[in-house]
Amino acid sequence: MPSVQTFKATAHLQDGVKVITKARQFELIIDEPKNLGGTDTGMNPVEALLASLGACQSIVARVYAPKFDVDLQDFRVDVEGDLDLDGFFNRSDVRPGYSDIRYTFYIKTNSPAEKVEQFVAFLESKCPVGDSLATPVNLKLNRIVIENQNSESITK
Repeated sequence: MPSVQTFKATAHLQDGVKVITKARQFELIIDEPKNLGGTDTGMNPVEALLASLGACQSIVARVYAPKFDVDLQDFRVDVEGDLDLDGFFNRSDVRPGYSDIRYTFYIKTNSPAEKVEQFVAFLESKCPVGDSLATPVNLKLNRIVIENQNSESITK
């Protein structure tokens, strides 16, 4: 297996602000709560981002706990973030994304605290989602495909 893999997902806007996202054979509904114009049929994108961070940290914990000789009996992550909606609604010049994200690990183990602390430091350094949030990523629009009513497709 090559060391660099490309992961793909699609997001297809439905009625209102409901979006059906797909990756491989999986589907996830993303929506907004009613107070933000949605129908509340799924997490909103920024909640899904927080959930992805917690899920990634949990997976890394499961994979690496044995390598650190940490008996991982239970592992949970609570994640929260501060987002100023004035940035999204273009009411001010604040950034539209999170300014701060905090998480708490709940680890049930009989392993010594010193081992757990080393393990946690390692897992924080290996979570791809955490790394993608903490370090600038080359984010760019790849292309625009304009499909018009005449069945013509224009790619730019």
